[in-house]
Amino acid sequence: MMELAERDIQFLQGVGPQRASLLEKELNIRSFKDLLYYFPYKYVDRSRIYTIAEIDGNMPYIQLRGQVLSFETQGEGAKRRLVGHFSDGTGVIDLVWFQGLKFVANRYKAHEDYVVFGKPTVFGQRVTIVHPDIDRADESVSTSLGLRPYYSTTERMKRHVLTSNAIEKLMVNLFRTLQNETIEETLSPALVTAHHLMPLADALYAIHFPKNPELLRKAQYRLKFEELFYVQLNILRYTKERRLKYRGFVFNRIGEVFNTFYSQHLPFPLTGAQKRVIREMRSDLCSGRQMNRLLQGDVGSGKTLVALMTMLIALDNGFQACMMAPTEILATQHYETVRRFLEGMEVRVELLTGSIKGKRRETILRDLLTGDVHILIGTHAVIEDTVNFSALGLVVIDEQHRFGVAQRAKLWAKNACPPHVLVMTATPIPRTLAMTLYGDLDVSVIDELPPGRKPVKTVHQFDNRRPSLYAFLQAQIQEGRQVYIVYPLIQESEKMDIKNLEEGYQHICEAFPEYRISKVHGKMKPAEKEEEMQRFLRNETQIMVATTVIEVGVNVPNASVMVIENAERFGLSQLHQLRGRVGRGADQSYCVLVTGYKLTEDTRRRLEIMVQTNDGFEIAEADLKLRGPGDLEGTQQSGIAFDLKIADIARDGQLLQYVRGIAERLLDEDPNAERPENAVVWKHLQEMRKEQVNWSVIS
Repeated sequence: MMELAERDIQFLQGVGPQRASLLEKELNIRSFKDLLYYFPYKYVDRSRIYTIAEIDGNMPYIQLRGQVLSFETQGEGAKRRLVGHFSDGTGVIDLVWFQGLKFVANRYKAHEDYVVFGKPTVFGQRVTIVHPDIDRADESVSTSLGLRPYYSTTERMKRHVLTSNAIEKLMVNLFRTLQNETIEETLSPALVTAHHLMPLADALYAIHFPKNPELLRKAQYRLKFEELFYVQLNILRYTKERRLKYRGFVFNRIGEVFNTFYSQHLPFPLTGAQKRVIREMRSDLCSGRQMNRLLQGDVGSGKTLVALMTMLIALDNGFQACMMAPTEILATQHYETVRRFLEGMEVRVELLTGSIKGKRRETILRDLLTGDVHILIGTHAVIEDTVNFSALGLVVIDEQHRFGVAQRAKLWAKNACPPHVLVMTATPIPRTLAMTLYGDLDVSVIDELPPGRKPVKTVHQFDNRRPSLYAFLQAQIQEGRQVYIVYPLIQESEKMDIKNLEEGYQHICEAFPEYRISKVHGKMKPAEKEEEMQRFLRNETQIMVATTVIEVGVNVPNASVMVIENAERFGLSQLHQLRGRVGRGADQSYCVLVTGYKLTEDTRRRLEIMVQTNDGFEIAEADLKLRGPGDLEGTQQSGIAFDLKIADIARDGQLLQYVRGIAERLLDEDPNAERPENAVVWKHLQEMRKEQVNWSVIS
């Protein structure tokens, strides 16, 4: 398989330098192997040839065989089109092209036999197929097939006539080229036999040119099995190697700092979930191996308090701790929270961000080296080369998916022996996705809110009911509460009929002239944004009009209403994150999802889920099923390379768990990769690793 990865795609018949450049830029296809593993996104039954006389207005796609009687060019300028009058003897239809007119006119001739495929449109007695697939009848790759593959292409490719049909023809050429060569098996004979898998070479042919749905199903299962198996084997082996290589500091003392805080400064009783998570982390810290743990918890579940208590264990054992947050606002918020929690204790906490300069910065850097600073909280500034610690024992990374892996890796270099690592996220991660993205981390979950918190009431409201919405907001503000109003865009888009922040801000100012209003968006300078946030926090402004910049890092317990304009433009996880900005105090809070009437079925389902539940994990599972893993925030920044070509984490979760068990057993039975029967597996894993960077150690 590596040999195919080294064969340049331009040397495949039908490609050449120009098409090779296009395939690389648009689809990242550089080699024979890349093309071989570029799978169809759908299949259409091409087993039947219809007649023109059979066509009606309800047919999705049809296949015809006949001749073009004549071609003519119609229209001028942008409306110019090429029309071919096509007949099979039972009637005449129009084949229409709006792009590639010169190519089509030169390639296809009148009065020759062609097989035409496309979606018919019927107007009165006239039938039209726009941009059909068209092949010479004696060269058609589809007439003998049951199912025709369809490949994703880009607009740029289509302009250069590199369509799905063209890729299919390249695939035919590829298999002709490889027909006398052996495609090496990538799974051991034992795995193939035990799990009733189709041989790899057969599966690769059947995935592109399936004779029937049953063969397609078997090919898909084989390729999904292999893909998920190697993802899990890679993660599990990395985890094992890391645990053998990196011995962690042993934090076996629970001393004065922790006990003083727990007995005298704990702001409220810990929930059962918080106690369980602290016990899990305590077990890691005492084990002699490096902790590498993911802490999941919904907004407001008390992750920061758990992280602080873990940091205090580090202090009791003579080490420093560091917390890194993605924005200055969030870092400052953590700093203020931790200082408030520790008020009256002899624990020195410092904040380090890009805006802290001069003598204060010099003092912090000096005192970190002497050990006088016990806890450092900051942004990317904490990973700069000038920042060094006396004895860094624990690193806490908040909203870790917002950091690149290389940035997180720099924290490891702050100590000769890598510190314990705790990564936190308020974005609930479905179990199947967590097993893939963070499969090398131990996972702790805080699934319980502190006592006294009331669930946020969520309603969906159409935008024609704005007067009643504004009356409700007025009543909330009169009771002393504050309101967020979130828009999806900063400025108006000509292409999208959705509310924008600038227009919305003016409208809100006119609707609520008696109140002061903040405006916050991502294009503001950090200092301006921070000032507006602080004004809202101090209740100097009653309404904050914002974009999703407030999704993470704003804690205003007095804010009781979150209005999300054009809620149909947001994904479920993002809606849930925004909703989490309210409900942080003891009062009843509300989230209002405002939309127009025209909604797709998926959008209606998303909004229904938001109204029905506040459970972040339930929402994350639904989001994964609706949107797929590639759209979920943070997946591109994960610690493990994650580029699935055929498996779908949302739909193949059961298979994922099944193959993880198989990978675990193989590792247990052959921990040193010595058994001859597994040689093909370890060889293939090694080949895969050559193409990847070992980021898993800093997940």
